[in-house]
This record gives sequence, structure tokens and C-alpha cells, in this order.
Amino acid sequence: MDFQSLLSQFLNGGGATQVGTFRSLELFRPELILSGSIVLMLLARLTSFDKLVPTHWIALLGGMAAFVNVLFQFYELRMDGSGAAELFTGLAIHDSFSVFIRGLLLFFLVFVIALTVLTGIPDDEDAPDFYALLSGAVVGMMLMSSANHLLMMFVGIEMASVPSYALTGFLKGRRQSSEAALKFVVYGAGAAGVMLFGISLLAGLTGTAEFPELGNRLHALFLNGFGTQQPEGRVVLLALLMITVGFAFKLSAVPFHFWCPDAFQGASAEVAGFLSIGSKAAAFALLVRFSLSVTGGSEGGLPDLALVFGLGLGVLAAVTATFGNLAAYSQTNLKRLLAYSTIAHAGYMLMAVSAMLVLRSAGASIDAGSSVRAIEGLVYYLAVYLFMNLGAFSIVAFLRNQLFSEEIEDYKGIVHQSPLLAVCMAICMFSLVGIPPLGGFFGKFFIFAAVFDATAVHWFMWIVLGAGGLNTVLSLFYYVGVLKVMCMQNRPADARPVVLTAQSSSGLYVLMVSAMVVLLGTVWIEPLSLVARHAAEAFL
Repeated sequence: MDFQSLLSQFLNGGGATQVGTFRSLELFRPELILSGSIVLMLLARLTSFDKLVPTHWIALLGGMAAFVNVLFQFYELRMDGSGAAELFTGLAIHDSFSVFIRGLLLFFLVFVIALTVLTGIPDDEDAPDFYALLSGAVVGMMLMSSANHLLMMFVGIEMASVPSYALTGFLKGRRQSSEAALKFVVYGAGAAGVMLFGISLLAGLTGTAEFPELGNRLHALFLNGFGTQQPEGRVVLLALLMITVGFAFKLSAVPFHFWCPDAFQGASAEVAGFLSIGSKAAAFALLVRFSLSVTGGSEGGLPDLALVFGLGLGVLAAVTATFGNLAAYSQTNLKRLLAYSTIAHAGYMLMAVSAMLVLRSAGASIDAGSSVRAIEGLVYYLAVYLFMNLGAFSIVAFLRNQLFSEEIEDYKGIVHQSPLLAVCMAICMFSLVGIPPLGGFFGKFFIFAAVFDATAVHWFMWIVLGAGGLNTVLSLFYYVGVLKVMCMQNRPADARPVVLTAQSSSGLYVLMVSAMVVLLGTVWIEPLSLVARHAAEAFL
């Protein structure tokens, strides 16, 4: 191919789904808007413009503008029925699934920025750096959700991880915050190195780094079926194991969860909430896309590999959920308890990915819509998890500002001074357990229904389903334990007063987030389910 042909392909696209550079830039506009807001924030600091216009306004307007762009893109995909488009010669992909996750991340970013403005973290001096890091991490997460190439996958993960390290240690002068950031960096660097080695093994074996081609190349290698008797089979399993290490680190799945409790306890509640939700949404979107690419392909895919990979993720999911719930029992710090809760919920969501792969391994013998329903359940759960977890962390942040403590013991009798906070915390906690009619119940119901469908393919999914049900019951006790302290114990006479009502901006914020949890479990079940299904159908 001569230079003229290469230039033409770069500008105009090639193949049935690739679009040209200018169209790619148009579809990449939300990331460009967010990147532009980062540049504006840094320039505002250099020129002292942030003294006139607070930096959080630039960050907030940038996030909202990018979110509106994503809404238009999602509407366009639904109206014209166009399929996936590969951007920048196949490095990224634009489909309903990636657009939904990008929109979810931007919507979450707006809520986090609003929370930081209300709580006063960061201060005016550090605001440009803080919001630049926050927006930069979201750009990396958006790249993860639309990655269509092994190189873009790794770049997206690192772009999301590096700002997160800095945000964890952003509370200057606090030894605990600096120690948490250092642990996060060390574990992150190790996981990234292992993952990169796995990527090099997979790319070297298949001769490609493009997601759409991975399944086809692996199918060509294992024409007689996938097996570990062949050297190539052992290399593939080793590569997938190493790549899964990187995903498990981002998801804080056992045994790569060590950074999570310390990082959450050392970081501010606002940053802990951001890490608990944003990184999970992006990592699950990437894990779904990567696992389907490796086990699928236009040539029929590798059902044996899909089954092995799915069952392996099922084991990881059951262990992660069990460990997270059991470790949460002994915690006295609410942020640390929520960190182990985050680990447990990563296990629940991994069950959906496991069920999807196991169902796809059965091929035509199982209803083709079953695997789509698994992705639909995951997407629904992520949307609900955004609000119920953000609500819990925002309440911790508001109480910290008034009590100067995040210990559960200091929350005694909060209901007597601020009934709003106690009621909203109860809504978030009961939703995290999965009690109807809250959004968390339907999120778990959809995931467990997908796991139940997968039991028809392999008996081990009964164990995964049993682990999910048992852990739901176990989690009830420590969540209720927090509510017992807040609502059923008397407030000590010498305790600091808590003043937060629905008339205040902070009270309105907590009320709005908690109301979303209720609405997503009642009147908005069907609309969100339809949107989630449309996003999941991108993989059909």
C-alpha cells in the first residue's frame, strides 16, 4: 500500500465500519470538550483567572456540555438505527454500549463536582489541580469504555489510574492520605506491568491487537477446539490470566483488593466515592468488550474458551463477594466499611459477566437473548449503583464536615438531630442490600436471573448463584448495624450537633440522590431497562 492509499484510509476510513478522521473527531467530541475544559482550568491557574471565575464552574460546564453531546449521540443511534462505527482506524468504537457508559460517567462527574462544591473539598488554591485530575481520570475512563484495540485498552486504564493516584493523596499534610496513595501507586504499577505482559503475549500469539480480529485469529489457531494440550492454549490462558489481573485491580476484586480499604480511608469521602463508582463502570465496560472479542469473532468463536473464562470469572465473583461482605463486619470506620462493600458489589457485577460468557459458550442451544439480558442487568446495576453508593459517600462527607469524624461510633443518634440524613442513609443502605422496592433490588434481580439462566449450561453456576444469594443475606447485618447506631441509639450529650435540613443545598443534594434510588426501583424501572437493553444489543 502506497502513501497515498494510507493517507486516504486515514482521512476517509476503510472497511465497512471504519469512519474517517473528521467523522471520528466529531464522534469523539465529548472527550475533546472535557480535555478542553482541563486546558482551560490549567490556563486559568496560570493567568490567575481562577480568582475571577471559580475553577469548579469551568469543570462543571465542561462536564455538562460533554454530557449533552453524549445524549445527542445516543438519541442519534436510537433514531437512525446505525450500527457500530470504528474511530481512528479502529482504535476506538462508537456504539450504543460505549455511548451509554460514557454518558453515565459524565453524569456521575457532574454529580461529584457538585458534591465537592458543597463540601468545600478542595479549597480555592488547589481547585484547578483537583478538577483537572478529576476530569482527566474521566477522560481515561471514557477511553476504556470505547476501546477497540489492546493498545487503547492499556492507555485508557493508565489514563484513568494515574490521576486517581494523585487524587487519593490530595489531602496534603495527612500521613494516612499519603500512605494510601503510595500503596495505590505500588499495587497499580505491579498490576499494570503484569497486564502489559499478558497483552504482549496475546498480541504476539495472534499477530493482531485489534479486538474484532482477536477472536478470528484465535479461532484459526484452534480449529479443532480449544485445549491446554496445545502450547498455544496454555499461552492464551496465561495471557488471559495476566490481563485479568489488571481488570481485577481496577475492580478491586479479590485478591487484588489490598489497595481499596486503605485508599478509601486515606482519601476524602468525595474521592473515595468517585473511585468506587467511576473506575468500576469503565472497567466493566472494557471487560465485557474484551471478553466478547477474545471468545467471539465472525468465524463462530471459541465456546470452550468462553466457558473456561466465564467459569473462572464466576469463581472470582463468588470469592470477591464473600470476602468483601465478611471483612466489612469488623470495620469501625464507615469509609472503610463502604470500601469492603464496594469489593462485594464488584463480585455481584462480575457474576453478570460470568453468566454472559457461560451462556454464549452454549451457542444456539440457548436463547440468544439470554446473554444480552446479562449485559442488560450489568448496565442497569451500574446505573443504580451510581446513586446508592454516591448517596452513602456524600452523607459521610457532610457528616465529616460537622462531626470531624468518620467513625461509626460518632454517628450515634443522628436521627434525632438530622432525620433527613438518617432516612437517606437508610434508603442507600437498604438499596445496597437489595431490598425492594429500591433500585438495588432490581439490579441484583436482573443479574441473578442471568446467572440462573447460565445454570442450564453448567452446574457450577448454581454455586455462583448460591453465593450471590447468601452474600445478600450476609450484607444485611452490617448495613443494618450502621443504621442501628444512627437511628436506635441516643445522641451523647457532649457530641457535636448535626444541622442539615432539606432546605439547605446539602440537604437537597442528598435528597435528590436518594430519590433517584427510589425512582429507579419504582416508576423508572421500565425506561432504564429499555435503555440498558438498547445498550446491550450493541453486541448482537
